Amino acid sequence: MDLQGKKLLILGGTTLSREIIKQAQRQGAYVMVTDYLMDSPGKKIADKSFLVSTTDVDGVLNLIKNEKIDGVLTGFIDSMLPYYQLICEKAGLPCYGTKMQFEITTNKAKFKNLCRNFNVPVVEEIPIPYPFSLKHIESIAYPVLVKPVDYSGTRGVFICENSADLLRNYEKSLLFSPSKRILVESYLAAKEVHIHYLVQDGEICLSAMADRHMKSQKPGIIPLPVAIIYPSKHLKSYRQNLEAKVLEMLKSIGILNGMILIQAFVEEDRFIFYDIGYRLNGTMEYKIIQKQNGINPMEMMVNFALTGLMYDKPVKPILNPDYSDWGFSLAFIAKPGRVGKIMGVEKVMSYPGVIDVVPFYFRNDLIPESAIGTLKQIIFKVYATTKNKAEMAKWMDKIKDSLKVFSADGENMLLDSFDTRVLFE
Repeated sequence: MDLQGKKLLILGGTTLSREIIKQAQRQGAYVMVTDYLMDSPGKKIADKSFLVSTTDVDGVLNLIKNEKIDGVLTGFIDSMLPYYQLICEKAGLPCYGTKMQFEITTNKAKFKNLCRNFNVPVVEEIPIPYPFSLKHIESIAYPVLVKPVDYSGTRGVFICENSADLLRNYEKSLLFSPSKRILVESYLAAKEVHIHYLVQDGEICLSAMADRHMKSQKPGIIPLPVAIIYPSKHLKSYRQNLEAKVLEMLKSIGILNGMILIQAFVEEDRFIFYDIGYRLNGTMEYKIIQKQNGINPMEMMVNFALTGLMYDKPVKPILNPDYSDWGFSLAFIAKPGRVGKIMGVEKVMSYPGVIDVVPFYFRNDLIPESAIGTLKQIIFKVYATTKNKAEMAKWMDKIKDSLKVFSADGENMLLDSFDTRVLFE
């Protein structure tokens, strides 16, 4: 859609919000950003910015009125969604989700209860009374996973190999939970998939399904994603065995528009759900979907914010998650430290099939020690498509060889990345 002259306000100027800003500007919109930071990354490329916290609902409403803003959007962070919904409601602007929908999809316990109501398998939690009974926690089967019920980005998530780990990490995890509620689950070292849906006027369409490859960087710290491969080798099984229940489940809470990511484990073609995101996600799968199907979900989210419509025609006939070509994203994990030189980005962008290189940090940025074991260790991602698996492995290896990151002290900052031999197992 041509959005020439429309004014869009982005809540939060994070590095990833730059993706929304650039997309809206390509569509002709005038883009503004507000948050409580003087120099957030999004503000550097926005047409205008403000120093009003996104949690200051009245302050943002005054901005909307004074600047004659046509639409509001946020993405990538669960904690922003309640403020986004309330601001849109009070300002009378389009919001793709409701308060109830966001409450369910930003709370892991509520989401799992919804799944159980529709016989969708979930990772079962281990009930542990708090304060702990030492006898009780010594009797459970380890390893277990401890995580906040209402936080995203793998922050506050820990693997516990024994009761001592559980005692220590439970308290750490509590610090990340706004509601001070923790889930303790059996730790599954299983294959993972991402399941993506695009929703238009109540029509819920499978837009992508991918295999998520993880790599452990440090004992006791959860593995981080290093590669996502499209389409998933489990796509046919999912559609045959579980998708009907999932569609029924999503329709039951009245979802009408937007984007959905469901994360699941796979054990012998049994899908076990563990999380959902009803928002723009850091996977940025829309880059692959646009290349493969010609539809850009990010563009549709911008459309909705400014017009109340996702697209000017039905997208269901266009979407096909069983892509004819392969698609992939590679995530590069970095050690904490001050970023010095980043080399090879332009070279990689020249490779055939490369769609984009998305940076999360820039020269002189600090990757803090607190980033260890979270998605904040990802320094950039590369998106590309290829014709076959052998070609994919070749270009993945070339990309890995080409990209270099050195600290301000001249040390290599990149940790081990995806081993392409896994593709042929």
